[in-house]
Amino acid sequence: MTGALRILLVEDNPDDAELLLRAFREAGRDAAWTRVETEEDYVAALAAGPDIVVSDYSLPSFSGPRAVELLRARSRDLPFILVTGTIGEEKAAQIMRMGANDYLLKDRLARLPGAVEKAVAEARERAASRTARYEMQAGLRRAQAMARLAHIITTADGAFETWSETLPELIGLGAAEVPRTTRAWLELVHPDDQALFRAKAIEAAQTLRRTELEYRLRRGATLIHVRQAMEPLALEEDARGPLRWFNTLQDVSDQVRAQERIRRLNRVHAVLSGINSAIVRIRDRQELFQEACRVAVDAGRFVMAWIGVVDREAGLVDPVATAGDVRDFFERAPMAILENKPGGHGLVGRAVRTKSAVVANDVQNDPQRPMRKELGERGIHSLALLPLVVNDEAVGVLALYAADLGFFDEQEMRLLGELAGDISFALDHLEKARQLDYISYYDTLTELPNRTLFHERLKLQLEDAGRESQRVALQILDIERFKTINDTLGRQAGDALLAAIAKRMAQVAHRASWLARIGADHFAIVTPGVKTEQEVARHTERRSTETFAAPFTIAGTELHISVRIGTALFPDDGADSDTLLRNAEAAVKKAKTSGERHLFYTQEMSARIADKLALENQLRRALERDEFVLHYQPKVELEGRRIVGLEALIRWQSPELGLVPPIRFIPLLEETGLILDVGSWALKRAALDHRGWLQAGIKPPKIAVNVSAIQLRQRDFVRVVQESIAGSAGIDLEITESLIMEDIQASIEKLAAVRDLGIGVAIDDFGTGYSSLAYLARLPVETLKIDRSFIKTMDKDPTTMTLVQTIIQLARSLRLKVVAEGVETEDQANILRLLRCDQMQGYLFSKPLPGAELVDLLKRS
Repeated sequence: MTGALRILLVEDNPDDAELLLRAFREAGRDAAWTRVETEEDYVAALAAGPDIVVSDYSLPSFSGPRAVELLRARSRDLPFILVTGTIGEEKAAQIMRMGANDYLLKDRLARLPGAVEKAVAEARERAASRTARYEMQAGLRRAQAMARLAHIITTADGAFETWSETLPELIGLGAAEVPRTTRAWLELVHPDDQALFRAKAIEAAQTLRRTELEYRLRRGATLIHVRQAMEPLALEEDARGPLRWFNTLQDVSDQVRAQERIRRLNRVHAVLSGINSAIVRIRDRQELFQEACRVAVDAGRFVMAWIGVVDREAGLVDPVATAGDVRDFFERAPMAILENKPGGHGLVGRAVRTKSAVVANDVQNDPQRPMRKELGERGIHSLALLPLVVNDEAVGVLALYAADLGFFDEQEMRLLGELAGDISFALDHLEKARQLDYISYYDTLTELPNRTLFHERLKLQLEDAGRESQRVALQILDIERFKTINDTLGRQAGDALLAAIAKRMAQVAHRASWLARIGADHFAIVTPGVKTEQEVARHTERRSTETFAAPFTIAGTELHISVRIGTALFPDDGADSDTLLRNAEAAVKKAKTSGERHLFYTQEMSARIADKLALENQLRRALERDEFVLHYQPKVELEGRRIVGLEALIRWQSPELGLVPPIRFIPLLEETGLILDVGSWALKRAALDHRGWLQAGIKPPKIAVNVSAIQLRQRDFVRVVQESIAGSAGIDLEITESLIMEDIQASIEKLAAVRDLGIGVAIDDFGTGYSSLAYLARLPVETLKIDRSFIKTMDKDPTTMTLVQTIIQLARSLRLKVVAEGVETEDQANILRLLRCDQMQGYLFSKPLPGAELVDLLKRS
């Protein structure tokens, strides 16, 4: 672009205007500036004919949108660029729709000189293209005026009576070779147009009206486009048809070619306009590529379009965006960029190596042999491969495929070359913007989010967690003695240590967690969806071991690193990101001063978590040391008080704590997942005890073993039960009603499989799980156990009494046995007997007994 650009600047702030001028000076660009502040001065300055308008969005008595409106009322080509602060995507899109060519933020002024020159160049190109189209259309009109004409007079039977002297020249034949009949003339018509010719001839004969058509006619080895008019001359008296027909023929080949060329240019202009619009509004490279391909197919009506990026390491062009009839095209396409590689002699590799467009305008006859079969299957006759060049290096390829022969002529290629340049410019800009964004939001040393991005992400994370009523753990890690390492081994070694720590932390992080480096020697870990403090503590302990147990080798020195960790939980320790971060930092400071490895924000929570972790470790050891035991509580008939069943109840005989009640350790077993191992042990132990009593000559009743929710949810539940009881016929299962109803269909399938093993099933705590009667009838169970809470109050509360009676009647109607739990008084037993309950279980008859005491009871019964 030669000469100084004449820039009309709409800006009321002299300091901001100076920043724009400085951007041009620093870029070494020459420009003549005219600055205005009011609408009146702006209108007057437009009359002087500037090359471009650069405008602020908001002025005291004026505005950017108004400036666009006034400009477009006067000129469709003069470019307009908005330079402003943050106005938001919606306002930016609005001003682009009004006719602005581009918009820039004031903190990105380095891009302004290039954007101005690009907009001016595009405007001049549009004006030149419009002039070319006007000249082409004028030439088209001249061609129409000078088009060759010929006349033929035919009789009613299709014979040629006479013709003008210009006919032989029009059809490229000698006078003696001119056809004499319509049938012979039809042989000159292109085969694809013969049906049209016949239909129009029949139409003329039937309507007796002037009829026109256009068709292709063979003129030697070429084709010409002919416009023919058939007009009746005179009617024979009392005849039903015309005596003769006057046929006017006009060679419109030049007109058709010119129209086709205009259509092609309009298609390319539509692609150019659509993709440039996408470049302005899209800030993601992949999205831009995909939109460019879509525009090429939808607006440009190309059969296929794709964009590939150059992979120098692999020596290939990798297609990343496509549109149109792609199918399996890339399975056979030569995409190598090196000539000594298979496929390296293809057109794609040539476009990358030469950094220039490669065109094939007749792919079926092109000596380059560009995949003739695959292109022929798609009806493609022309193709163009346009390299995308950034900093004098081909970084990608834009490929366009047209159904037309000879589509990519000089004028189309000039526009498409401009298009490739625009995409290349956008790629360069997006990459620079990405680098700036990366530096702004990421720590370049560890490649983790920095404190700025951490704050933004944490805020969004907590908003999501608040909507979903989830808890979030925020942990701050402080690396001990990091300053000493830096001072001793040097800054480079300290940086290498930080990068190594970040890498290990990322490898062992919980799948839902994300990390950040928020200080010189501070890392943050955010874990959403946590359920309990114990879960956080366990993950922290595991992660610390896996990250810091092994030494780090830095500069040939082995370093054993330890950390202090502070944890704060949302929403317990802070309902917003600032509060949560502040409290997590307070917790890590407390950990450093107290010598603790890990502290929660509140001391009470840390102590409670420590107790639970200690108890969890004791339970794991208890399982290894076989410290769990089973006690058995009898089930007896209400009528004769005969023992008819046993329930196995797990107890923990701890050497340090004594006999621990289940309420203290069963919930922790379920929380940690240890219940799977302990539950399997309970089934095995009950089966062994039952088998041992039988071998000792005692006839024990069947033993019911409770199954937890976690056990039933396992896919291999039936297999584990089968392997645990090892063929024992003395085991039944008890499952709580609410657990069965969690996934009723799965429960039915699993319990049916258990029944097939000869194992009876009882529904425990019946009345608390809101069972559907329809499902209850389908459940493969034998027994209902009425929850003890109903038994305890039924003799004092008539409503509860009615509920118990209803449960018993329901069970009998379904042919199920009924067991009442928690029976402690004779009054309760008498009521249950009158209500025709089958069995009872409770302290009225016996508390849960160790195996030896139960044997004595069985012997006495």
